[in-house]
Amino acid sequence: MALETSARRDGEDYILNGHKRWIGNGDAADVVVIFARDVADGRVKAFVMEKNDDDEGSFPPGYRPTVITGKIGKRAILQSDIVIENLRIPARNRLEHCDSFKDVSRVLTATRGGAAWEAVGHAMAGYEIAAHYSLVREQFGKPIGSFQLVQNKLANMLSELTAMQLMCSRMAELIESDRLTGPMASMVKMATAQKAKWICAEARDILAGNGLLLERHVARHLTDMDVVSTYEGTDSIQSLLVGRDITGISAFK
Repeated sequence: MALETSARRDGEDYILNGHKRWIGNGDAADVVVIFARDVADGRVKAFVMEKNDDDEGSFPPGYRPTVITGKIGKRAILQSDIVIENLRIPARNRLEHCDSFKDVSRVLTATRGGAAWEAVGHAMAGYEIAAHYSLVREQFGKPIGSFQLVQNKLANMLSELTAMQLMCSRMAELIESDRLTGPMASMVKMATAQKAKWICAEARDILAGNGLLLERHVARHLTDMDVVSTYEGTDSIQSLLVGRDITGISAFK
């Protein structure tokens, strides 16, 4: 893992240095968990940073977040570019049970599962908008939903959406029984992201020019899915994690 943020023990504190980007709510959170590599043993650990207990709720010296502007997707969440420079965190704030990247991977397994459900939501929205539009938009004196090509698109969209829902439902069952593995989560995240992007793109095609209008929402779901397909690991990274599990050979090296 190419984690550049470092942590160095200094008496009763750790001193952190590094740079992080695309951190959701990193400019506003009262509590921030920072992953950093301990220079003493080279292991990745987690440190809990808390805002100062003052009227302004300011961040400790050495933690400088700047909101990233100009995003086309995921506009409901503010992401930050964060400079960490000689940030002191009390040693008692080191998060328990996080002693290596293996422990960090458990977090990624959970967040990838959440991203898969998010993909299902965008796909459902795209499909439902397209299905409704096909019944109210008329061409040549009849609804476009009466045309073979549109029905073919809707049928395939529903088929892929149903597969996504079943996959995520099975994932939830595995989580409940504590049987979900990292590669399983990667496969679900990869598959649902790919299918959801395709469904939203098909919805945009069915709506034609109207699919570009914000009031129709399809463009928003499509651009948000562009984001979902990249965070918590891109489709390419997920495929390598699954491939390593299949073959026993790591392609990362």
